[in-house]
Amino acid sequence: MDIIADALNTIKTHKKVGKGECQIKHSSKLLISIFDILVSKGYIEKYEVIENGKGDIINVTGIGPINSCGAIKPRFAIGASDWVNWEERYILSKDFGHIIVSTSKGLMTNVEAREKNLGGRLIAYVY
Repeated sequence: MDIIADALNTIKTHKKVGKGECQIKHSSKLLISIFDILVSKGYIEKYEVIENGKGDIINVTGIGPINSCGAIKPRFAIGASDWVNWEERYILSKDFGHIIVSTSKGLMTNVEAREKNLGGRLIAYVY
């Protein structure tokens, strides 16, 4: 079971059918960090974590301009000099979309990792 893939697929499906909000049944610290990035980049308006003692529920509201999103499997390890190849593979153009990557400095987008000259593990993409 991949919580990140399920959550991003739920968001993408709700966006395609025209719904502006959805409910994610599972939660994790990594997923919360991904949602923080999605909020900061304007892909979703906000989210709320509801603790129920059974794995928590996340209510996502204001699903914005998402054409596609998904988890990257397997979680490829890349070096700081490999960004061009992976950006061409997962996002449509250089300035259209983001790859979310886990680095030694925390979770960030490919743009931030490239500026800081960092590599890491690919987690997800969104455009």
